[in-house]
Amino acid sequence: MERVFISDKTLKQSGKQMPLSFREKIELSRLIDRLEVDALELPAIENKKVDPLLIKSISAAVKHAVVAVPVQLNADSVQLTWNALKEAPGARLQVSVPVSSVQMEYLFHLKPAALSARVVETIAECRKYTDQVELIAEDAFRGDRDFLVPLVQQAIAAGASHITFQEAAGVSLPEELRKELTEILDDVGASEKVIFGIDCSNELSLADACAVESVRCGIREVKAAAFALNCASLAHVVRVLALKGEKMDVNCQIRREEIRRVTGQIEALCRANLPAQRSFAADVQDQEGELRLSFHDSKESVLRSMEQLGYLLSTEDQEKVYQAFLNVAEKKGSISLKELDALVATEAMQVPPTYQVISYVFNSGNDIGAMAHMKLKYHDQTLDGISAGDGVIDAAFLALEKAIGRHFELDEFQIQAITEGREAMGETVVRLRSEGKLYSGRGLSTDIVGASIMAYVNALNKIVYEEEEE
Repeated sequence: MERVFISDKTLKQSGKQMPLSFREKIELSRLIDRLEVDALELPAIENKKVDPLLIKSISAAVKHAVVAVPVQLNADSVQLTWNALKEAPGARLQVSVPVSSVQMEYLFHLKPAALSARVVETIAECRKYTDQVELIAEDAFRGDRDFLVPLVQQAIAAGASHITFQEAAGVSLPEELRKELTEILDDVGASEKVIFGIDCSNELSLADACAVESVRCGIREVKAAAFALNCASLAHVVRVLALKGEKMDVNCQIRREEIRRVTGQIEALCRANLPAQRSFAADVQDQEGELRLSFHDSKESVLRSMEQLGYLLSTEDQEKVYQAFLNVAEKKGSISLKELDALVATEAMQVPPTYQVISYVFNSGNDIGAMAHMKLKYHDQTLDGISAGDGVIDAAFLALEKAIGRHFELDEFQIQAITEGREAMGETVVRLRSEGKLYSGRGLSTDIVGASIMAYVNALNKIVYEEEEE
C-alpha cells in the first residue's frame, strides 16, 4: 500500500475568523501534533517581531509533525522564515504562487515568464536550507494550463519535493476534479522525486469527497484541518481512507483512536467566543502527566522547560532562574511548571519601577458590577484610570490599561496561598505578552487584589524598561 500524507492547516487558516491568542495557538499545535499528522501548516510571517517567535515556540512544542511555513519570493524572506523554523522536528518551506495571468499581474505585477523565474530562484534558495520545499499552485484548476505545467516541471527540476494543486473556487464535482487532475499529472509527467498534493475549498461542501477522489488518481498528500473553516475535514478524510483505503491500495498513519477526543478539544478551543481580555482561570501547562522537574534534572532540561512556557531570557536571567530552581528543588525534591513560572517572575529581569501604584479603590457587590479606580505614578506624572469589569481583578487590570493607555495580552494569571489561616499570604503571577514576548510579574500580599495589581505592574515595568533600553 502507498502512504497518503495528511497536512493540517487549522492554524494556517486562523486570523480574523478565528482570532486565537499566542498561547492558544501553541496549545492548538500540541493537540494537532498529538494526532501525528505528517505536517502542520502555519501562516506566513507578517509581523517580524511576533510571528517568528510564534513559529519558534510551535517548532519547540511539536514532536512529530513537519512544520510548514510559506515564504515570499525573495531571499530575505526565505532566510527570516528558516531562522524561525529551523529547530522544528522537520521543516518545510512553501512557495505559493497564483497560476492565472490576472492574479500574476495583480498580485506580483509580473508577466508569466518573469514569475516563473522568480519561483525557480526562490525554490533554489529554499533548498539551501532544507530538502523539503513545496510549490503551491493557487487556483490551479482555473489557471492557464500552458503556464501551470511548465512551472511545475521547472519547480521539480529546481528541487521542489512537494507540489500542491489548490482548488480555490470549490465548485468542482469530485469526478470533474479527478478528470482535470489526471490530465495535469499526465502532462507534468511521473516523478519519483516529488509528492503531489491537493487543497480543496469547501464552497459546495464537497471538499472531503474531492480530496478522496484526488487520492484515487495519484495524489499522495491531502490538505485538511482538524477544525475546518473552508477546506477538507481531517477527521472525515481519515475515516474514509481507513474504511476504503484497502480498496484504493493506500493508507495513512494518523492516530485514529485519538481523533474523536482530540478534534473535540480542538473544536472547543477554536469555537470559543474569545473576549477582549483573557480568562483569569489559570491554564495548567502540565496537564499531561503533571510534569515536574527534579533537583537531578539537567540545566538544559530546565532551560527547555522555560522555553516551553514561552520565555526567551538572557543568559544572565537564565542563570538566576536556574540557581533559584536548584535552591527550591533541593528542599522540595521537585517543582511543577507553575512553580518554575513563579521563579521566572521572581528572579528574571528585575528592573527599576517606571510605574508605581499610588492608590486604588474598588466598588463591587452581589447586585452591582465591579468598578475600579487606579492611580499610578509615571516618572513625574500622575495617571488615572477608571473601568468596569467582570469581577474586581478584571476591573483593576482594565483600569490599569486605561491609566497607561495601552493594552497587553494577558497570557496567564495564577493565584495561590503560600501561608495558612484567615490572614494567609497570597501570591499571584501575571504573564503579559508584548510584541510576542512574555514578561512575568509576581505579587505578594494578604490582599489578593493588591497582590494581583503588584504582579501586573511588575510585569508592566519589565516591558517598559526593555522598550526604553531599545
